[in-house]
Amino acid sequence: MLVLPPPLTTPFPSIHNHTNYFPIQLHRHYHVFQPPQSSANPLAFSTKPTILDEGPDDILSLQNRRYDFTPLLRFLSDPSTTPESDPNSLSPTSLDSTEFQLAESYRAVPAPLWHALLKSLCSSSSSSSISLAYAVVSWLQKHNLCFSYELLYSILINALGRSEKLYEAFLLSQRQVLTPLTYNALIGACARNGDVEKALNLMSRMRRDGYQPDFVNYSSIIQYLTRSNRIDSPILQKLYREIESDKIEIDGHLMNDIILGFSKAGDPSRAMRFLAMAQGNGLSPKSATFVAVIHSLGNSGRTQEAEALFEEIKENGLEPRTKAYNALLKGYVKTGSLKDAEFVVSEMEKAGVMPDEQTYSLLIDAYAHAGRWESARIVLKEMEASNVQPNSYVYSRILASYRDKGEWQKSFQVLKEMKNSGVMPDRHFYNVMIDTFGKYNCLDHAMATFERMLSEGIRPDTVTWNTLIDCHCKSGRHDRAEELFREMQQSGYLPCTTTYNIMINSMGEQERWDRVSDLLSKMQSQGLLPNSITYTTLVDVYGRSGRFGDAMDCLEVLKSMGFKPTSTMYNALINAYAQKVCCSVKSVNNCHLLVCMHQCDAGCIFCKLI
Repeated sequence: MLVLPPPLTTPFPSIHNHTNYFPIQLHRHYHVFQPPQSSANPLAFSTKPTILDEGPDDILSLQNRRYDFTPLLRFLSDPSTTPESDPNSLSPTSLDSTEFQLAESYRAVPAPLWHALLKSLCSSSSSSSISLAYAVVSWLQKHNLCFSYELLYSILINALGRSEKLYEAFLLSQRQVLTPLTYNALIGACARNGDVEKALNLMSRMRRDGYQPDFVNYSSIIQYLTRSNRIDSPILQKLYREIESDKIEIDGHLMNDIILGFSKAGDPSRAMRFLAMAQGNGLSPKSATFVAVIHSLGNSGRTQEAEALFEEIKENGLEPRTKAYNALLKGYVKTGSLKDAEFVVSEMEKAGVMPDEQTYSLLIDAYAHAGRWESARIVLKEMEASNVQPNSYVYSRILASYRDKGEWQKSFQVLKEMKNSGVMPDRHFYNVMIDTFGKYNCLDHAMATFERMLSEGIRPDTVTWNTLIDCHCKSGRHDRAEELFREMQQSGYLPCTTTYNIMINSMGEQERWDRVSDLLSKMQSQGLLPNSITYTTLVDVYGRSGRFGDAMDCLEVLKSMGFKPTSTMYNALINAYAQKVCCSVKSVNNCHLLVCMHQCDAGCIFCKLI
């Protein structure tokens, strides 16, 4: 046998495969490694593997032993040499001598090499190699050559998920009875490919089959939602209730994921609660988790708590780095505490921590909001002196400061100064500029900026499209907003949850309820989970149109899914009811609403009706 080092990366030439090897008929081509062929017999091959010894006689020493799987792959791809087999049947009582010799020649191959072979086959862009990988597993099961077969199927599913072949992973899972190991692999594949809805449905099916989800399942889902910025506090609360219901012991990794998730979702109170829980159980959160909580506290204006947590990091012997200082600095900038912001930068320099572009950008942002433009320009010069080149983000913060102060006309001046400094605007800068014009109903300027962005070869992103659609909706130009929504999809951009929320609100204002239903269906078919803003929007548009029954139904659906309606939702409904009906307290005949409000501790909102 030839000597080939794994992983196997040689391209597979196409060979017709017979369908007898598979329980499901698949008329496809299979790719195998092309071995040297005899001129007398092109299908001839050796049934004994050649093994190269380069060290101790240790079969598990993968660095010292290499196997060539070419003969096996050729055998499985050749319809004339492979008998019909059923992977669920018992081992055969008799074999063709060639197949028997082949099976015996691979009996000493260690399991990790089979795993490497399967991963290599699944990573190929050809669908035929996937079926060949399944044939390898069936053949191994037939000859009892590698255990456990659950692990082999899990490797196949996991490899398909990493290669973004979720459909093929589901097809493969249907060929075997799902076990906890294969369930985990399939749930992980769904989470990795962004189909959270399928992952949650699989976990429900897992419970019905008598298996309990583990912390790996929940970590996969929470990590994807966090990475993709789709994390939402009600969704995370629902997942945690399921974790408690499943009686899963939370380890350090899952606890970190939960804390990070609540921080990214803008719920610092729950992030702090779980942080305290982790520390109480002797778990050590990662430094990045501390930074995320500080950032969330700062964004919520809770700078004292953010500072206390920052000091706790130092007391625990950890040295805060640039990201930790920036997280605290951002909190002070957001609350307009200029002196505190300057103090953070000063302490940063004393500690020998070098400021980066974000540090300077935040400080410029603080000076700009305070109207100290000369100080902002001094910081720009300090950046250049420190060999930190001002980038587009810095100028976008200056532009955002003008936007927030209502001085949108200075956008052109910022753009001019930026180009004079040799800094070219990027997508983020143009997004801020479009948003600035949109907020002040300068839609022509917003569209002109969009066209300029395209002419400079800068591709828009979902934020760009959302900003354009939203500013047209808020200006009452719903037809144009719908056109932009279609253009977005025609240009190859998938709407996100925010896009659908904007369009649902637009259709609700126009009382186009069929379109609202269509948007919700498309959103879920795309694997997007409605978040709290979705439900708040639905309750608001239903309430303002007098469809209070639909609004209450929406709240019931929300609660049936394990979410707790927020006071904001009830506030929207009560406001709408008061404005539509102009009623007294007695005319609110839906006592169920009052009960819900009491459960939500939002009874004070009802005072708005008195």
